[in-house]
Amino acid sequence: MKLGIIGLSGTGKFTIFEALTGNVDAAAHRGENRIGTIHVPDDRVDVLSRLYNPAKTIYARVEYFLPGKSGQKDQNIWNQVRDSDALIHVIRNFSGYGAESTDLPGDFSELDQEIMLADTVVIEKRLERVELDKKRGKKINEEELSLLKEALKNLENEIPLRKCPDIADAQVLKGFAFISAKPVMVLFNNDDENEHLPDIHGLTENEECMVIRGKLEQELCQMTDEEAEDFLAEFNITASAKDRVVQKSYDILGLISFFTVGEDEVRAWTIKKETAALDAAEVIHSDIKKGFIRAEVISYDDLMDAGTFQEAKKKGTVRLEGKTYEVKNGDIINFRFNV
Repeated sequence: MKLGIIGLSGTGKFTIFEALTGNVDAAAHRGENRIGTIHVPDDRVDVLSRLYNPAKTIYARVEYFLPGKSGQKDQNIWNQVRDSDALIHVIRNFSGYGAESTDLPGDFSELDQEIMLADTVVIEKRLERVELDKKRGKKINEEELSLLKEALKNLENEIPLRKCPDIADAQVLKGFAFISAKPVMVLFNNDDENEHLPDIHGLTENEECMVIRGKLEQELCQMTDEEAEDFLAEFNITASAKDRVVQKSYDILGLISFFTVGEDEVRAWTIKKETAALDAAEVIHSDIKKGFIRAEVISYDDLMDAGTFQEAKKKGTVRLEGKTYEVKNGDIINFRFNV
């Protein structure tokens, strides 16, 4: 899972990136691209690792990408985040020396307009190419053409494509990687003393919004566990920004985790909700999908209730499922296959 961090100048994107990744580098140049990869915190992986004592424990991972400044408003900055699965839109919600007063809906709208403009440019270029192909007698993909025209109409009416599921989810358009079709998490960067989500009619109701006290969380990620414990209590922080943002990222992308366990490895795998067992098998290896026979499944809760896998078998909570079984969050799966 890759998340692109975007925002207007002065919103604190640099600080947010460091708070989320723990990658604090005072010497880092703010005009350079920065990438940070973290393990997805998951207590279930920790428990399973203690239970099986494997040679390796592998958590799911999240990659945060902070594009460098392009130096001008052009397609470059957006092309850098086109391969992101979702976007984190940082909005400044603090004042300070040299900072203008905040305009939260205005700041959100300004960048959203840039995103939609970037998509509009891509669509218009494609439509021009399609018209040329028509004149040359080439066969046209009518589904693509129809969806592109519908997408352009929405963008001209200032409707981002993430609000148009038929377009955002259309397989024929996936190659365009439209920026405005990506799920967005709006992250209000508050000052140290403000833990509250601003009440902005029309924005907080229609977008996935969270609050982060960026500077505070940046300091927190550099502390030892002992130092962090007192710090969390003092500022009424029940969970770190990293944990909260990761969880919200899973939510907006519709993702869940399943696990494979054994003496060699305990591992978390990330898939979309409603994924069939056959497709979940492919996430591990294409050969498992190719030779799929059955999926031996037990839920994490059932395993914890039984205490051991053998005891769960006696209780009848271990099941054999077929190709079309819909994998659930927390399933522990052993795929039986033959290639």
